[in-house]
Amino acid sequence: MTTSADRNRHFDRLVNTEGLKWLGQNTNHYPVDPSVREAMVRCLDKEEFHAYAPPLGLEALRAGIVADLGLPGMEAMVTDGAVSGLYHVCHTFCRPGDRFITTDPTWAWPMSFARAAGAEVIQLPIYGDEYGFRLDPQRLREVVDERTRVIYIVDPNNPIGSTQTEAEIAEIAEIARSVDAYLIHDCTYRDFAFDHHFAALHYPEKTITTWSFSKWLGFAGLRVGALVAAPDVIETLAAAPPNNLGSSILAQRGALAGLEAKSRWFPGILENQRGNQRLVKEAFDALSGFRIPVFPSNGNFLVVETVGAGVRPEALCAVMARHGIMIRQGSYHTKTFGDRFIKVSVSVPTEWVEAFCRLLPEAVEEARGINEDIALF
Repeated sequence: MTTSADRNRHFDRLVNTEGLKWLGQNTNHYPVDPSVREAMVRCLDKEEFHAYAPPLGLEALRAGIVADLGLPGMEAMVTDGAVSGLYHVCHTFCRPGDRFITTDPTWAWPMSFARAAGAEVIQLPIYGDEYGFRLDPQRLREVVDERTRVIYIVDPNNPIGSTQTEAEIAEIAEIARSVDAYLIHDCTYRDFAFDHHFAALHYPEKTITTWSFSKWLGFAGLRVGALVAAPDVIETLAAAPPNNLGSSILAQRGALAGLEAKSRWFPGILENQRGNQRLVKEAFDALSGFRIPVFPSNGNFLVVETVGAGVRPEALCAVMARHGIMIRQGSYHTKTFGDRFIKVSVSVPTEWVEAFCRLLPEAVEEARGINEDIALF
């Protein structure tokens, strides 16, 4: 049995592997705008880190987040990455006997947080042509009841890359209101989407929008995200947060500069990652048996089905790792459908993607010969 220490050693090896090509964690590895780095250097030079940051975040950053998302009347609470905010929401609002409803696939950690708070987790499958790779609101309507405390949707979905339509979001919001449930709308990947719609515009009183600076700005290691909700919901969350002494002042200064530079810097990032998506698709199209079910993706990643090619996802991940390329196996995201696919992240330098594509035919053949169990995280 693998342990948390095994998992930590695995990621410690990754972080300390010089030259590793990160095509597995949806992290953004493009250089930041110079103004972002300059803001953080100024923070270090002034040694601002001796003081605690405001508990809800720098006021300028809070306002900038709400403005960037276009959610007037809402308030932002800056968190130690979006995952810290999700932990806080689940532990604040989930109680023993409650129901927490989400999709399959979804992001796994909020399910763990809800279970730890005593809630029952219900997953609605969305992977497959029969589901259209997204949540049909009618299927959600059939499972909600008076015990439903939280509905959690990742939109765009990680790992699929699909998005809900505006009509679907409006109906999901109406369903949440009908049972007085909190609706967590995880919008981590919205900046990469071709089209995206906020549930908070339809159900402002109990929708909690989560957002991250890890993906679009590339701040994964700096840990800064946000919860955005109605003022009374933020007031409830502010009563007993995991960190009541404020998130990293260094990360917040950089995030604020990132918002200010976003309009001139991010369009190039978006164009490059979409170009990388096309390179990956072309590489798999040249091989037999592979399928990319959602293309183009509304995230900075692609799901690639491997079953038709007779390749186990874990085996292909292991071969790529031997060559210094990290990709993700489907079982990280879903136990039900994880044996069908790998995930390839593309908000990375194009030369990393080109290296992956060059290696792919050889790696596929090598992976076909691997049958032993492989421990991946």
